[in-house]
Amino acid sequence: MKKLSSLLAAGVIISLAGAGTAVAEANTAKAAQKVTQAQQQQQQTAAPRGKAAATNNPLYKTGRLASSNCRPGSLPRGSTAAYKRFLTRVTNCLNKSWASQFRKARLSFAKPRLRITTSKVSSPCGRWMSGADGYYCSSNRTMYMLITKTQLRNPDPIGIARLMAHEYGHHVQAISGIWNYYGPAYNSARGSARLLLSRRSELQAECFSSVFMRTVRDTLPVDSGRWAQIVDWFHDHGHEGWARNDHGKGPSQAFWMKRGFSSASPGSCNTWRVSSRYVA
Repeated sequence: MKKLSSLLAAGVIISLAGAGTAVAEANTAKAAQKVTQAQQQQQQTAAPRGKAAATNNPLYKTGRLASSNCRPGSLPRGSTAAYKRFLTRVTNCLNKSWASQFRKARLSFAKPRLRITTSKVSSPCGRWMSGADGYYCSSNRTMYMLITKTQLRNPDPIGIARLMAHEYGHHVQAISGIWNYYGPAYNSARGSARLLLSRRSELQAECFSSVFMRTVRDTLPVDSGRWAQIVDWFHDHGHEGWARNDHGKGPSQAFWMKRGFSSASPGSCNTWRVSSRYVA
């Protein structure tokens, strides 16, 4: 991006030949337009910081998540290639929807990387977490998705799309500025205060996931009966893999899943301003 001083300087060059004044005025007008565009671009690329980045993020005012008309196709049993194709297409759908939302929020958008693997690998964020089928690493902005033999035998398109949308939710937090607050706050907190911050982040990502799942309800498609089963399972068992309660208890997970799915709006996912009882 050119410095504003150089843009202004370009606009005040005056030609003395012929219609010099008209040329100068035209150049000045063009320079002013460039300055305005540069200022707008700066506004679009500056992610907010401080606590307000989480509690009052511009994404919350963008309304319903844009539809991507997502049609990733079928997910047959036993095909690693089909599984990879499905994961890639769902990621493309997420990119399309969230890119539109970031434009509405006047925030800069960047796609995450996607790494699909059949074994647990390390990343700049450390070792693969036990019990996880996928995770997001903010250090290299990459979603890591694991394809297991069990998943190949019993593929669940709705379930895996929900998981991908959750990990993508963390990417949304990272590039929107929400984690500009969460990261430092988490690092400086201890004990129960740190766990509370973690739950606010994880439950928001789950809500963002459900917002996306609502937008693909008719195209993925998302069977209402199957979705209800998934929400009920999280209500009863969602906390079992997280002994430290850093992801929220089952009822809390189900609450934010229902909230995101019913609203289809990121604005319903502001876990940073609610009472701690909603993120227990």
